[in-house]
Amino acid sequence: MTGTNHYDLLIRGGTVIDGTRRPRFAADVAVRGGRIAAVGDLRGCTAAQTIDATGRIVAPGFIDSHTHDDQALISEPDVPFKISQGVTTVVTGNCGISAAPLRPGAELPMPLKLLDAGGGGRFTTFRAYLDALEALPPAVNVVPMVGHTNLRTIVMDDLDRPATPDEAAAMRALLEEALAAGAVGMSTGTYYPPAAAATTDEVIAVSRPLAARRALYVAHIRNEADRCMEAVEETFQIGREVGTPVLLSHHKHMRQANFGKSVATLRRIEEEMRCQCVSLDCYPYTASSTMLHLDEERLQGRITIASSEAHPELQGKDLQDIADAWGVSRVEASRRLQPASAIYYSMDEADVQRILAFEPTMVGSDGIPTGERPHPRLWGTFPRVLGRYSRDIGLFPLETAVWKMTGLTAQVFGLEGRGAITEGHRADITVFDAQTVRDVADYDNPVAPAEGIDAVVVNGVVAYLHGTHTRARSGQVLRRTPVL
Repeated sequence: MTGTNHYDLLIRGGTVIDGTRRPRFAADVAVRGGRIAAVGDLRGCTAAQTIDATGRIVAPGFIDSHTHDDQALISEPDVPFKISQGVTTVVTGNCGISAAPLRPGAELPMPLKLLDAGGGGRFTTFRAYLDALEALPPAVNVVPMVGHTNLRTIVMDDLDRPATPDEAAAMRALLEEALAAGAVGMSTGTYYPPAAAATTDEVIAVSRPLAARRALYVAHIRNEADRCMEAVEETFQIGREVGTPVLLSHHKHMRQANFGKSVATLRRIEEEMRCQCVSLDCYPYTASSTMLHLDEERLQGRITIASSEAHPELQGKDLQDIADAWGVSRVEASRRLQPASAIYYSMDEADVQRILAFEPTMVGSDGIPTGERPHPRLWGTFPRVLGRYSRDIGLFPLETAVWKMTGLTAQVFGLEGRGAITEGHRADITVFDAQTVRDVADYDNPVAPAEGIDAVVVNGVVAYLHGTHTRARSGQVLRRTPVL
């Protein structure tokens, strides 16, 4: 059968939460040509494929605002850890590190090494990376950013000092190339050793090309512990000086002495939002995960090993237990485990809830897809927000939860025609059971798909259905449209 009443896909009998925060409503959703073709009472219509969504929520596909999936999109394009939790779009290139550009053959510092495919498989230009993604599409859409640390490692031979004016100019040229290729912004990670020596003036100088395109400046701020407020102010200053929107990545307060300080930082963020374009995201866990540090100050508290190339058999073990078994300090144990990543149990649940409940906060997993014992946020972030924080704790209504991971994120990243169940929008759709959806992955068993995710549609193609990945790879690279 053909005609206006016949569609490629028909999702029948569901309750739509459309990603705009409007109240839910009963409606069928029809898809044709990769777009949402109709929303309403579609009885009498037919389709090549039908999904029964009776008793289920039909929502826009979730947009992960903060990922490190850059290399996994090439090496593991099915990205089951994202599709299985309802994610249809990922933002890459965060914390100052991205899969491109990279210098061929050079030894890379951590944390950049976490995204490295090896010297022979590196992308020397940002355009080459995006072209590779388009040639062999992954299962999800990609919103690409370029990392400031990448630019530093290409231009500078000594990373333990600020860039010279000539080096900053060379980094600007590389940033211009990435933006021209389609990068939606640049991220920094001045928290990490390769970029810690970069001054505020250096970051401003390198970031100048962002302004002409209104591209995002995204910051893993310099300090998320005792000097967090100072680091937040630095990010605001960079945004004002450059004249471009800023995004505070995975806002948090680490270490017990700083618990409760989110009251002050959120008040300051809200105040600054009246003066400039400021956004933020967070993940719904009290533990963080990143490279295994080598300085004693950052090795406080309980730490477990997520990945270690030198000692993969120790993944999941406590750093202190490893140090005791070897009869060495925690710093020396960390050195022997490199290159490695770790999980740091260092945050307060009250701060996590306060930041997550803050109205403009987006949801980002910040998962690192390496090793056999990753942080459970890689597999569980979005169902955890829907289940634990919205349904069980009642932190916010389900309409707000969905908006925080769809419509709000699409607005921040300028993703036109996505993030809402609206006729004409791209058909990125997630169908889930509001009563049963939950994260299954935990710190003991971190690789586990969520429960309650019934179906995931990416650009009109069913990618995940009733617990089974269809192996469809219909993702697109969402390059920033040039500003004319």
